[in-house]
Amino acid sequence: MDNIAGQKSSLSVVTNIAVFLIVLAWLIPTVGLFVSSFRDRDQISASGWWVAPFAVELSYRTRGDATPVEQDGMFAIEGNIFTTEEVRDSFASGESSVSAFGLRGREPGAFAAGTEAENRDGGIVRIDPDGSYVYTSPEPIDGAPRLYFLAETPPDFTLDNYAQVLTGLDEDERGEEIASGASFGELLFEEEGIFRNFINTLTVTIPATIIPILIAAFAAYALAWMDFPGRGLLIATVVGLLVVPLQLALVPLLNLHVQIGIGQSFLGIWLAHTGFGLPLAIYLLRNYMVGLPRDIIESAKVDGATDFQIFTKIILPLSFPALASFAIFQFLWTWNDLLVAKVFLPASGDSQVMTVKIADDLLGSRGGDWGILATAAFVSIAIPLLVFFTMQRYLVRGLLAGSVK
Repeated sequence: MDNIAGQKSSLSVVTNIAVFLIVLAWLIPTVGLFVSSFRDRDQISASGWWVAPFAVELSYRTRGDATPVEQDGMFAIEGNIFTTEEVRDSFASGESSVSAFGLRGREPGAFAAGTEAENRDGGIVRIDPDGSYVYTSPEPIDGAPRLYFLAETPPDFTLDNYAQVLTGLDEDERGEEIASGASFGELLFEEEGIFRNFINTLTVTIPATIIPILIAAFAAYALAWMDFPGRGLLIATVVGLLVVPLQLALVPLLNLHVQIGIGQSFLGIWLAHTGFGLPLAIYLLRNYMVGLPRDIIESAKVDGATDFQIFTKIILPLSFPALASFAIFQFLWTWNDLLVAKVFLPASGDSQVMTVKIADDLLGSRGGDWGILATAAFVSIAIPLLVFFTMQRYLVRGLLAGSVK
């Protein structure tokens, strides 16, 4: 018999599998972004994040910088290619092996490791798997010859991507600034870094989340428990505003802000996000407050409590799940917003939020630098992930409360 109390539905397994697949579909890109944010730029370009713990075959170019010596009428340079100045840092963390080498950049793997190839000077070149090489020429060798090779490179995980994203300076530039007396904390506020945009995003998001919650809580209580003329019309208006696209209000609202003197500013974007978030906040909180036990409200009124005391001492504590639920939505929407930020904030770097910085600057100037883009993207989602996992237990409770009588 189906649907007997105490027995699970036959669809429960399908439901669990579907939920697992949805979670997996969201989790895999996040894990990939996290792993890629710590990888070397060249390794990101050569292989996927799922092989990050393993060695990766990369192409390199360097110069044979050993001192030439004369042997049997031939001039020769011998050494180990892994210790040359241009590539030594890439092989400092572990052993590696050469799989192939070449004499031109177009064909870095033209010859198998251990074989001999004729160079342009009439001599031979040989690079062995262990990195030892020989370059010979019948004429005196003038300058270090250019060599190309393919090698298995050990995994390279680094925090340099984060330091570069946050400061906007590469390793050499940071070293020069620190040597001149600047601290890392001072470098965080460099114009090219994303840390200042991170602070701007917090400056926008926190007030834009708190202000609509405060206003909506008062309005929801009035619409739920206070009788006054036009209450039904107000409720219908709030429900109607839920389906109005915010794009319709961007230009008129910006013109209004300019006329009253708060044009493109933090105050202007706070009020814009407040206006766009209030319909959902009022609707969500009112539905929750209507479902609270009426006996508690009436008992408090019999005891002489005012509406303000009932609201602050009874309604707000009981409505915390709904408040937290809306706070999650509003925080995520505001943090990830691009359109409203571009309209209501100045275009200068001093006021840019992270979404604008990533879209306008990083994607434009570093569109192929996957290490930097992955790091910047993970920095931008770190706080939303923290907020969601901290408060997610209230999310479903707040959304479903009041939906069933």
